[in-house]
Formats: sequence, structure tokens, C-alpha cells
Amino acid sequence: MEYKISGDNLQLVTIEMEPGEKMFAEAGSMVYMSANINMEAKMRGGFLKGVGRKFAGETMFLTEFTSAGGKGLVSFGGNAPGTIKPIEISEGREFLVQKDAFLVAEDKVDLSVAFQKRLGAAFFGGEGFILERLSGKGTVFIHACGDFVEFDLKPDQVMKVDTGSVVGGDGTVTYDIQRVKGIKTMFFGGEGIFLTTLKGPGKILIQSMNLGNLATALTPFMPHSGGTSGSGGIAGAMIGGLTR
Repeated sequence: MEYKISGDNLQLVTIEMEPGEKMFAEAGSMVYMSANINMEAKMRGGFLKGVGRKFAGETMFLTEFTSAGGKGLVSFGGNAPGTIKPIEISEGREFLVQKDAFLVAEDKVDLSVAFQKRLGAAFFGGEGFILERLSGKGTVFIHACGDFVEFDLKPDQVMKVDTGSVVGGDGTVTYDIQRVKGIKTMFFGGEGIFLTTLKGPGKILIQSMNLGNLATALTPFMPHSGGTSGSGGIAGAMIGGLTR
């Protein structure tokens, strides 16, 4: 398998598959493929794993891709502006990611559900109670909003992160929350009441913008019932005149 990630903040990963190779992907993530690529929806791992994926924000059925009659091309993209990152999974290594981060993986990678061990992190850490566990062996591609920032934490090294900005990390990383110090900072600092704390050892991935923050930033510019909203300047005046 060979791959190429193209684009800036609306990225695609294009995979060149040899005959006999198999990839599986989140349903609906395929953008284009060559004529000799076959795809088939399957409930990988059985009914219970399918239900678990549904709770994790994915679909019960995943789509499998194989190449017939020579090399084939297939391309995948995320469902929001963001970037794609490959992660190499080896035997004995687990990587946990936020729900809905999985995009596509090689056949020997296992996708399952994991749960936050600490209730505080589950309810206030921004990543939710349910995570996606990636294990097995092979390359997996994940997608998240914004750009990725990567850190390799040493044992007992702690990184404090804005809630909702953690994409994932090795299974050896400890997730917890910490209350922001100071009443003024807590309520007027703009960072919220809690921060997510990540304690090494292990690799962690952070996103420069999460989907919730993006939606909040776009809300003032979305149309509302009773007229247009968020348009300014000449364009806003023209639209306002047309709607009177």
C-alpha cells in the first residue's frame, strides 16, 4: 500500500492498492476510486462491535475496498474542514482517539470502543465518555478539524489542553481534568472552568480547532428565520434591500 495526502485544510488521502490488499473505511468517506476497485459494506466484528461503533459516532457498517485486475486508486476525505494523519499501529500498541476521528485503515487494524476510565474526564474533558480504540497491526488514517500538533510525553510529564482539543493518544497516556485556578480566570478568561490534563508516557495529538468551536464561530453568519443574518457592508445592505 502506498498513499499520498493532498490539500491544505480540506485534505484527501489517496491510496494505491495492490491486488489482494484490503482497506476498510467509515461509510460515506470515499471521494473517488478507479474502476477496478470493489467496495462492499460489512459489519466488521459482528453485531456487538457494530453497535459499539454506532455509540462511538461511527456507522454500524464499514465499507471494505479491494483491488481487482492490477493496481487501483481510492481516495478518502473527512466530513469537515481539517487534516488527515497516518498512525502506525503495531502489536501491543493501542491508540485512543475521539469519537468520529476514524477515517480508513488497513485490514489488520482493529477498530473498537473504549471508555474513559475517569468520570471527571468523561463529563468535563470535552472528549466524551466513549472513545475509539485502534489496535492490531497496520496503518490507520484519522481526521480531525484544524491542524494537528503532536507531542511525545516522557514519563510523568503533563500537558494541559483546552477541553475538546485532544484528538487522541497512546493507551499509556493518562487522561484527567483540572479546574482552572482563580475565579476571574475561570469565568472571564475564555478557556472555561476545566482543562484536560494528559500525563505521559506516550504520544498525544492535539487539534488547533475543534468542530464545536468552528460551529460557534460560524453561528453569527448563518441565516435565521425572519431574514438574513451576519451579512455586513455593501453585500449586507444589498441583501437587506432585496428582502424588504
